[in-house]
Amino acid sequence: MISRVVLTSLMAIALPCAAGAQQKASASDTTRFVVLFSGRPAGHLKVWREGAESISDFEFNDRGRGPHIRERMIADASGYITRAVINGHNYLKDSVDERFSYANGTASWKNQVEGESSKRGPLQFYSSIDGTSAETDPFVLALLKAGGKPVPVFPSGEATIEKVRDLDIGTPASKKTASLYAISGLSFTPYYVWLDEDSHYFGYVSSWSSQIREGWEAAVPSMLTAQDTAAAVRFQTLARTLAHRPSGALVFRNANVFDSEHARMMPHTTVVISGDKIQAVGPDQTIRTPAGAQVIDAAGKALLPGLWDMHVHVGPGEDGMLHIAAGVTSARDMGNDTTTVLSLRKKFDEGSLIGPHLTLAGLIDSPGQYQVPTGVLAGTEAEVRAAVKRYADMGFEQIKIYSSMKPELVPIIIEEAHKRGLRVSGHVPAFMTAEQVVRLGFDEVQHVNFLMLNFIDSVKDTRQMSRFTAVGSDAAALDFNSPRVKAFLQLLKARGTDIDPTVGTFENMFTGRPGQLSPNLAAVADRFPVQVRRYMFGGGLPVPPGMDQRYRDSYAAMIKMVGELYRNGIPIVPGTDDMAGFGLHRELELWVRAGIPPAEVLRFATLGSAHVMKHDDVRGSITPGKFAEVFLVRGDPATNISDIRNVELVVRNGAVFRSAEVYSALGIKP
Repeated sequence: MISRVVLTSLMAIALPCAAGAQQKASASDTTRFVVLFSGRPAGHLKVWREGAESISDFEFNDRGRGPHIRERMIADASGYITRAVINGHNYLKDSVDERFSYANGTASWKNQVEGESSKRGPLQFYSSIDGTSAETDPFVLALLKAGGKPVPVFPSGEATIEKVRDLDIGTPASKKTASLYAISGLSFTPYYVWLDEDSHYFGYVSSWSSQIREGWEAAVPSMLTAQDTAAAVRFQTLARTLAHRPSGALVFRNANVFDSEHARMMPHTTVVISGDKIQAVGPDQTIRTPAGAQVIDAAGKALLPGLWDMHVHVGPGEDGMLHIAAGVTSARDMGNDTTTVLSLRKKFDEGSLIGPHLTLAGLIDSPGQYQVPTGVLAGTEAEVRAAVKRYADMGFEQIKIYSSMKPELVPIIIEEAHKRGLRVSGHVPAFMTAEQVVRLGFDEVQHVNFLMLNFIDSVKDTRQMSRFTAVGSDAAALDFNSPRVKAFLQLLKARGTDIDPTVGTFENMFTGRPGQLSPNLAAVADRFPVQVRRYMFGGGLPVPPGMDQRYRDSYAAMIKMVGELYRNGIPIVPGTDDMAGFGLHRELELWVRAGIPPAEVLRFATLGSAHVMKHDDVRGSITPGKFAEVFLVRGDPATNISDIRNVELVVRNGAVFRSAEVYSALGIKP
């Protein structure tokens, strides 16, 4: 799944992109870029000129998904695009046909999000939905020519650019200076882009994926270090200014405290916090307020233990802040760049960056066409045993097996991990079924679609798009009363296998349609920066003709599966694999839709998750001696789960964070 928000098609390589013309792409004047996932080649961007047109061809493969886009573009002397034609297919293989033109004071454009429109007025920089990173060059030109003034972005918003630093890369025999720039106004945080000496696009780097001028792949690590250092300065400043630290004890009085052990609210309760620990909890009239304490009158609002998001791929940018603002104080990272995630865990816990406490799962896959973009690749018994040992030695608590893992290596990983005290979970590897991995000893299965595939016999290879499309076409017909389904549910219960359904991340995939607001973020989309909100109209999977209702019914069956897990006493944990913070709120709403009482949903999201990870001795409930990770909410989410969105205050690391302030720092309306 994709855990990052699509920022803007101006530069981000993980966007849906183009198809096309290979003959011209091989011309000697072609500028070539390599797409990398965790340092491994996964695709290309080729840019060349034909007369006044800049033509680009962009393609990458991400586990069977990925775009292929061809863009033809003309820009004026100031960098503003006057004509663009974009064709191909996007990340989820839906067709792309986007067009923009500006002539005689009128802009006309058409794409899958906004349909066909026109607008009179001055020329603004067109922000395409499905364009390639070749648009970076004209955009940077427009921003630099503006001399620090904002550049209006069409159809709405504005952006600015700021130089961050220069970096010498290469060897003494072949040296180049690359310059890091930050572009603000398009998303929650500045977007970083690298330019060459002539201020042309040189690349984009991140710990997950990068795009770099061909021949300079070896420079990515040093560029990433320089970029992360620059970004850290900003986020460290925010951590200092947004963390309000009481000089003495912190006391919540007259709070409606959620008792996560018994899934009930306790009204008129006082909670005393000293440093980063809970000191006392009890009825208002029985708890003494320490001298010099900061007292917060909760006025009957709900005070809850911090939430757990049990399926994240946390990034070094805004993710940590989004989690904390939403009341998520613990998260389980389910696969990431090892250096990045270990550094983030340390910085989140020490408070130099804002973010939740992280527990870590180490990702292992076998090499091949559909290999995971990050994590460890292992194809032999010796390699998988070494990978498990490495993760255990680094303090990881879980192993996640991915889709390309060789079936014969699965029991070896399980044996080695359990020997070292690590849990084992993951995708269902290709040519295996959920029932098989559970019988082999999986402690947990990720993603509800793999449970549905257990009963769709036509799908053998779970690496390909059929792991989604077959569910869309066939899951609606699943008979939950059939002996086969009942036997599988009984097996899960008997084995005590946890399920991490991430049902929210499938909502837009199966029910989102181009031009309609993404259903899983519809409740909060109006709070987002305008360009971020724009991409929430892109839709999900391409739906075959006549299958619209079928896909919707199949998604309803996925939600029903979550309810059946609960009703059959199978442990479930709320994870998102989606936008940080906001995604968990939606996941919990969908669990209530599945028929789980709101108070039980909150129990799963707090003490239940802490128990699964064996952290319930220090986290998961508002209990004296445990970490003071709590948040204050307007309303009563134990009765109305959607009240979970109304977060006012969050306590973590002995500091108080005002949710509205954290959101405002990200350009999100309170």
